Amino acid sequence: MASSTPLTKALIFGGKTGWIGGKMADLLKEEGVEVVLAESRIENREDVAKELDAVKPSHVFMAAGVTGRPNVDWCEDHKPETIRTNVIGTLNVADLTMERGIHCTVYATGCIFKYDDAHPLGSGIGFTEEDAPNFDGSFYSQTKGYMEPMLKCYSNCLILRVRMPISDDLSHRNFITKIVKYERVVNIPNSMTVMYEMLPASLAMAKKGLAGVYNFCNPGVISHNECLDLYTKYIDPTYSYKNFSLEDQAKVLKAGRSNNELDATKLLRDLPEGIKINDIKTAVELCMQRMQKNLTAEFGPLPDSLPKEVRKN
Repeated sequence: MASSTPLTKALIFGGKTGWIGGKMADLLKEEGVEVVLAESRIENREDVAKELDAVKPSHVFMAAGVTGRPNVDWCEDHKPETIRTNVIGTLNVADLTMERGIHCTVYATGCIFKYDDAHPLGSGIGFTEEDAPNFDGSFYSQTKGYMEPMLKCYSNCLILRVRMPISDDLSHRNFITKIVKYERVVNIPNSMTVMYEMLPASLAMAKKGLAGVYNFCNPGVISHNECLDLYTKYIDPTYSYKNFSLEDQAKVLKAGRSNNELDATKLLRDLPEGIKINDIKTAVELCMQRMQKNLTAEFGPLPDSLPKEVRKN
């Protein structure tokens, strides 16, 4: 565990244009913390060093990275750019904050595993923080798999394995918004991260000075179909979807996709006092209830007022 320094000033990489970084900026401001959104690009080591020395943050939140637009298939054709940000850039931030004794929370990924003989689908046996990555089906996941063992060497870094993040809005980054737009979906139980519950937990963990790797998902698993059924229940009763197999999915994707369950034991053990996170099925249902209220307030009565891009019928 890193030493606990009062959280008074936060520098956020990925806070200006990033989804998680932007949400963390809002959370920190609500807590009365001074927030600075990083100007430097993380692949430019000297610029990052200068900004750290000028801002002098008590804590750094590292939410910058390349996931690809519209999805991780982009990384297959942009490998140097992906390495520059996801490997070199992330190491720059970890290394420079370590040199200065600054706690650094890294929003990493749990999409570095796939179900295997020791962790079979439906078994309830999840990958732990000690397990080595076993999924390299996409270049994005390869770069993240390289990174984690190196990041573990930095005792100032809290490394959070986020998976399939879900929010209570229609952000294009929201896992549910993504799959709502698909023609067909696979139906596989997965660990997922509900942002409304988990981002405040990450803030509390940073305040506590926790370090090392954590599976950063709500406990348990939920399938694509279960997510879409809840979307249908609360957001759009006219919505319908079709399934297809992993083999058929592979025919339309450049890169493979990670499916896994991550063990939440360590996270639940170390969560700071007063922080509560629900099991994933409860968390997603509560998320859809919030989304219903949010979208009705924003657009009007559902589902007729929903934007066209999420209306299939």
